[in-house]
Amino acid sequence: MTKKIRPQDNSANINNPNKGSSGTNRQYDQSQGNRGKQLNPNKKP
Repeated sequence: MTKKIRPQDNSANINNPNKGSSGTNRQYDQSQGNRGKQLNPNKKP
């Protein structure tokens, strides 16, 4: 079961890479994945 994520928690998680731990949170991974897609110079408009 997954617990509900409040908007306040989501906005905090997007900026939190969890340095010093063995993993990252899902919101951070998704935001960085989208950022990489947007910055890719090979992306066709």
